[in-house]
Amino acid sequence: MRLTIATLLLASVLLPAHAVEIDGRLSPGEWDRAQVIDDFRLVEPLTEAPAPYPTRAWVLSTPEGLAFAFRSEHPAGVPRTGHHTRRDEAGQVDRVNVMVDFDGDGRTAYNFVITLAGGIADEVVTAESSFNDDWDGVWLHAASEDEAGWTAEFLVPWHTAPMRAANGGTRRIGLYLDRVVAATGERMAWPTATWQRPRFLSDFARVEVEAHDQSLLAVTPYVVGVHDNIGGGTDFDAGGDLFWKPNGQFQLAATVNPDFGHVESDDLVVNFSAEETFYSDKRPFFTENQGIFDFGLLIDNSQLVYTRRVGGPADDGSGPSGIDAAVKLNGRAGGLGYGVMLAEEEGDAGGSFAAARVQHELGTHHLGAIATRVERPWLDREARVLGVDHRWHYGDSLSIGSNVVGSDIRQPGADSSDFGATTLVDYQMENGWRQQLLGMHFGDELEINDFGYLGRNALDYVHYQLSRRVTGLPEGSSYASHDWRGRIIAMDNSDGLRLQRRLRLMRSSQLRNGGSEYLQLELDAPHYDDLITRGGNPLWLPGRWALQWERDRPRRGAWEWELFAQARGGGLSGNDRIGYLLEVEPTLHLSDTLRIFAGLGTEYIPDWLVWQGGNRVGRFEHRSLELDAGLDWALGLRQELRIKLQAIGMDARATGTVDVLGDGGTVASSEVATDFSLRNLGFQVRYRYMLAPLSDLYVVYGRGGYMLDELSVDPHDQLADAFRLRDDEQLLVKLAYRFEL
Repeated sequence: MRLTIATLLLASVLLPAHAVEIDGRLSPGEWDRAQVIDDFRLVEPLTEAPAPYPTRAWVLSTPEGLAFAFRSEHPAGVPRTGHHTRRDEAGQVDRVNVMVDFDGDGRTAYNFVITLAGGIADEVVTAESSFNDDWDGVWLHAASEDEAGWTAEFLVPWHTAPMRAANGGTRRIGLYLDRVVAATGERMAWPTATWQRPRFLSDFARVEVEAHDQSLLAVTPYVVGVHDNIGGGTDFDAGGDLFWKPNGQFQLAATVNPDFGHVESDDLVVNFSAEETFYSDKRPFFTENQGIFDFGLLIDNSQLVYTRRVGGPADDGSGPSGIDAAVKLNGRAGGLGYGVMLAEEEGDAGGSFAAARVQHELGTHHLGAIATRVERPWLDREARVLGVDHRWHYGDSLSIGSNVVGSDIRQPGADSSDFGATTLVDYQMENGWRQQLLGMHFGDELEINDFGYLGRNALDYVHYQLSRRVTGLPEGSSYASHDWRGRIIAMDNSDGLRLQRRLRLMRSSQLRNGGSEYLQLELDAPHYDDLITRGGNPLWLPGRWALQWERDRPRRGAWEWELFAQARGGGLSGNDRIGYLLEVEPTLHLSDTLRIFAGLGTEYIPDWLVWQGGNRVGRFEHRSLELDAGLDWALGLRQELRIKLQAIGMDARATGTVDVLGDGGTVASSEVATDFSLRNLGFQVRYRYMLAPLSDLYVVYGRGGYMLDELSVDPHDQLADAFRLRDDEQLLVKLAYRFEL
């Protein structure tokens, strides 16, 4: 038997002798009092047929938390996929999932994943099927493997989330369990809920378990040393996080100096568009029980609370703001859930952030409200936002979600107020058919980006989508299922200008080898681009088409692959000149604990439009190369080495310059755009030693740079020269240890 246990030593310390021992073994008598679940059914493909591989789960409520066990039989003729994965990595490996809605009301659930190799992932699920893996919880886990199959055990502490008071001696929770076999891509679940339907959290099984209460006081101090190899200086700093949960209905988190010594590096992005790039947040304070603040506007990454604003660029342009302190509390009062967050940036150019959120359930109606306030003294600006959201389920087939948001900005010479609203109607029909209708309105003075994120305002949007899921494919087909979707989109700005008239046809497919495939065709009618001139005249663009194909093949032997291809028209040329984007990423598994990957992408845009100031737009022939490579090595149960390399080389040859007229037309400009090219580098070597859950020693070497040249240089040469960039180079050592008092 091969045993892979991430928390065996910790479990022996934390758990009393009478508790379930989380060691990856089903010891005799240990689970005798547990509820047994063995009616697993296929949800990928969504046939609801009995699970083809025997799977059994146990659920047991203990004073220390909710305990779960899985026994997954695995036939000898089906390959096992059990290589190491980093925490929260979305790898195609054999795994089991436990999702718990502690209140059983369909608002928020927590997902816990254990892989065959003992790797873990955890996520927060909100808004029926919105998954966020930024959160990292503290829970016990273990896995073991034998000739007949494998076993996994979980223990999820009661202090994981705030929850309503128990009714007597029992608590009613929502529960979903599943198992994934990577070699075939099949997912077996209990109950037969799936995020392919409008309802997911609401379809969890309701289970009565023994009620227990658990308190926790945890303090995580950290110290950081950073040596700047460019400037030559060395800085030391310290900070810490506090987490206090006196009972099941209330919890408080606080932090001091949380942004110093951040060890997660963002992906490289070269963005010449008018819309801001969205980044996720991995800082522990801002991910801990953040789900209650989830308030999206149903477009891309929109949020009223975008925590990357806190500690973002200072208002005086001097660089990132430091964070003096922040505090967050969550709780339940009867049927009311609430959350409050406060954060204070340092210095005169920093801001003060506040958010308050409430949620309440009334039968089949879910109601909520949120208010945010940001003070930015350097700009003499105060921004207030208020939002109200509502979700209603009618039976098992109809879901309607709506929200209304208003903003009020107070700034000398720039006062404004406006509102936005969205509504989504989702109707699940018989025989795999589904309809969706989405409408959005954002006023031209709606401003939520002091604390939130919205790619653009000033728009009216509507789409209708008809889809059908097909699962009864012939046994000889390489496909296990198809999900066909057709969408018609219309979008105008607040002045009534046509921004989009689009027909989008999509097919998402599961393959019997465990892989997936995606096809998409877009047909765009002529339309305006009202953002490219940054508030100037809108630009009229001809129609265009775009065809996209994606495919991934999970590990077979030592190799796995990801492929992406796209062909598209665009710019002022429309379909007269076709560009492309090609990406391939092979991964070589030298063992179950060591792998290397090297992704290479090449892009050609024959008529790339770049703003030159005012109403002037440059036309360029864009070529670029991008390398995304790295190494992941699990050095035993506690150590991890990761190397991450990203490099970009881009060339833009000027082919013309136009001035945009008031009616959207163009004329040749008297000023000529010039060629330019760029290179960009991000390189990181990160060593991690896990002392205990959420207690780590990090040693991180990082190097990066960016160079813009005002001449044309072949992208191959720019990519090669990127490795010589050295604008930033530093060595960081960070020690954080979590004390539970």
